[in-house]
Amino acid sequence: MSVLLRAAAGPPSAVARAVIPCLWRGKYFSSGKEPAEGSPVTPVLRHLIYKIKSTGPITVAEYMKEVLTNPAKGYYVYHDMLGEQGDFITSPEISQVFGELLGIWFISEWMATGKSAAFQLVELGPGRGTLMGDILRVFSQLGSVLKNCDISIHLVEVSQKLSEIQALTLTEQKVSLERNAGYPVYMKGVTKSGIPISWYRDLQDVPKGNSFYLAHEFFDVLPVHKFQKTPQGWREVLIDIDPQVSDKLRFVLAPCATPAEAFIQLDETRDHVEVCPDAGVIIQELSQRIALTGGGALIADYGHDGTKTDTLRGFCGHKLHDVLIAPGTADLTADVDFSYLRRMAQGKVASLGPVKQQMFLKNMGIDVRLKVLLDKSDEQSREQLLQQYDMLMNPKKMGERFNFFALLPHKRLHGKSQTNACQSKPSPSPVAGFGELAWR
Repeated sequence: MSVLLRAAAGPPSAVARAVIPCLWRGKYFSSGKEPAEGSPVTPVLRHLIYKIKSTGPITVAEYMKEVLTNPAKGYYVYHDMLGEQGDFITSPEISQVFGELLGIWFISEWMATGKSAAFQLVELGPGRGTLMGDILRVFSQLGSVLKNCDISIHLVEVSQKLSEIQALTLTEQKVSLERNAGYPVYMKGVTKSGIPISWYRDLQDVPKGNSFYLAHEFFDVLPVHKFQKTPQGWREVLIDIDPQVSDKLRFVLAPCATPAEAFIQLDETRDHVEVCPDAGVIIQELSQRIALTGGGALIADYGHDGTKTDTLRGFCGHKLHDVLIAPGTADLTADVDFSYLRRMAQGKVASLGPVKQQMFLKNMGIDVRLKVLLDKSDEQSREQLLQQYDMLMNPKKMGERFNFFALLPHKRLHGKSQTNACQSKPSPSPVAGFGELAWR
């Protein structure tokens, strides 16, 4: 499908706008030419139309931010979008084995880095709390290994709706939660296994200290800026009101360079790119923390290593959805550029991956775990387990669409102290998932 993009020289009411003769073939979303009849005028759409009329076209990043996290009507703020009744299903919602293997990964890394007396487990965007629940079950099962370690759980979540679901999933309902809406820790309690748990709206609010970080399908919903290469150079894709239909949006091109263009590599060869400054800020924060206090970060998401172009898309009811239609009713997402995350770490920490989910889970021993579960299951449960395994591992399903990426201290991989590169250290053990898991 093709999109005719036009440039905005100013607010719609102020000046006429010149049309740039540029055809852009969008892979996932509207060409802007579909009929508007039957498309609901949502509260978010009304807000955006007012905003654009007041200040002119907005960036795709600003559009995503408004649609997903607007405090009044944002998709993530008031929707429970996960599971069969939601708009998409994540790996933890498919099988408990996924979360169990990630729990093993964190314990493996804790052991490999010296079995510290305490660590924080921090999850960014915890969904319904299903993944954290599976990880904590592994922690309980391996309590003899962790018995001398002081663990605390820290969840970064902007959605009040989801934080309430997470609390129901993870905490004893008999224990009342402390709520402080105006404080960095807006809710805290104790998990079913007795581990302290706290909720924050921003990573910056999480206490610094030896921490392991988890981000599963978190980076893909951060706002992206989109750019198209033109004869005049890079031009940012913006969103404007369709002059033919007053309650419909369409894509346009900026008439000149915009600030976010600074994030494009000078040697970029693609003709269309997406950049995510927010992801860069978070990676830099994680890198600084890990370099300073140890730990590590495990990132799992669908993405690429700097090769894809147009990946922005919407999901509603488990189906692809036009990103400009009925904003606020569907999830918006864009593939993660792992090469960009690697650059944003700026060498402060080592990076591993991305590796395909199929390879990561295989290295983590999913086949062994599946066999154990199959041996203990009846025929109906075995069929369900095999279907779950196929969804996670099949290259045509999640097996090759999702990738794992890790940030770790340099000394974890090289066995050397950063302060004295000549000081020998014991040979480091392989990093689980990125090589075959080996217990010591």
